[in-house]
Order: sequence, then structure tokens, then C-alpha cells
Amino acid sequence: MHAAIAQRHGRALRYPADVSPFMALPSQPDGDDWRNLAQLVRGGDVTFFAPPEHIPRHWEKVLELDGMQMVDTGVGPADEEGIVALGPDDVPEMLDLAARTKPGPFLPGTIRLGTYLGIREEGALVAMAGERFRFPGGTEISAVCTSAERRGHGLAARLIRVLSARIREGGDLPFLHVVAANRGAIRLYEALGFATRTDTTVVGLRYRGPTLPSPL
Repeated sequence: MHAAIAQRHGRALRYPADVSPFMALPSQPDGDDWRNLAQLVRGGDVTFFAPPEHIPRHWEKVLELDGMQMVDTGVGPADEEGIVALGPDDVPEMLDLAARTKPGPFLPGTIRLGTYLGIREEGALVAMAGERFRFPGGTEISAVCTSAERRGHGLAARLIRVLSARIREGGDLPFLHVVAANRGAIRLYEALGFATRTDTTVVGLRYRGPTLPSPL
């Protein structure tokens, strides 16, 4: 669903580096696929779900997180009062909020992936959430975060309900990913009406091999 912004070399694909660190390879990548990915990476890191069983030499594992994918099984009614759309002019504040709350990768171009919503209090952005991954029939809710001083007031729940309602109205199933160790977030999502669909493993890799020419 994000093919228009994807960078491709052979069968290796990735988002632009300022949008997301995630990439994709065939389920059984061969040597050419890994070489093509290395040419796309050009010294940067890449991240993906469900990594291949064999990671070849020249690739260093720099991140591994166990998590789960949860799907909307009946999220309740949404109230859009006080919720605002976020756009390019809001990115500096969004980056600051993400840096303070660490909801997962959020980069200057991440806003290109979908709709992002926020809640402001006295002009300051105190909570946000938006859309990230998409596939036919499904849209992911991501970057769910609330500033430390405003946690416990239901702001994230309000944003999730609104996003879920909009996604369902568009004909897709809302889903999200959460780190398995984040029990507080899991309890919130379960209370809202999400249920675990499958376990996931997020792995980050860094290419440490010889310099390869850029395909771009």
C-alpha cells in the first residue's frame, strides 16, 4: 500500500531512511537479495518483523524485541472532541514528543505513511497516534504516546478509538504492535477491545561488509 514511496533494488525493498527503518525481503532470500539490501542500506540500519532463519555474514544484529500483533475485536464508540489532525508543520513537536516517550521509530518523514491525530492542551502537543503499515484489508495504529505529565487521563485511549473508527469506516481492520514487556500498554489495548493475533519478533540489522555501489 506504500509502493509509491518504497525504495526497491531487485527483490529488496525499504522505506526511505527519513520515513521508517523497516524493510522487506522475500520469505527465503538468496545471496543476491541480501546484496541488494546492502546496496539500499548504504551503511544504515534496517528493521523487520519475522527475520529469515539465516542471517548472512557482514550483517550484525543490533536489536531484537519480542512483541505481539493485536487486532480490533470490538473497540467502542469514538469521541472526536478536542482531537486535531497533525500535519507537516507539527512534525517538530511530534518528534519531540516521540523522543520523550519512545513509542517506537518516529522520523521526520513518518507522517507520510498515514493520518496522524493529536491532543493539545494550552497549545502544547501532549498526545498523538497515527497510521503506519498498510496492507489490503488492514491498517496499523502506531506512534501511540502521551507526555509523562498527562498519562492516566485516557488521552491515548481517545485517540485509538477515533483512529479505529475511521479505519473501520474505510473498510480496513485496525491492528497494532506492542512490545511484549510493555504490560501496561497491553492491558490498555485489551481494555479497549484489542486481542492478540500472533507473536512477533522485531530485529534490527546493520551491514558491516565492504562498501557497495548505490543502486539509486
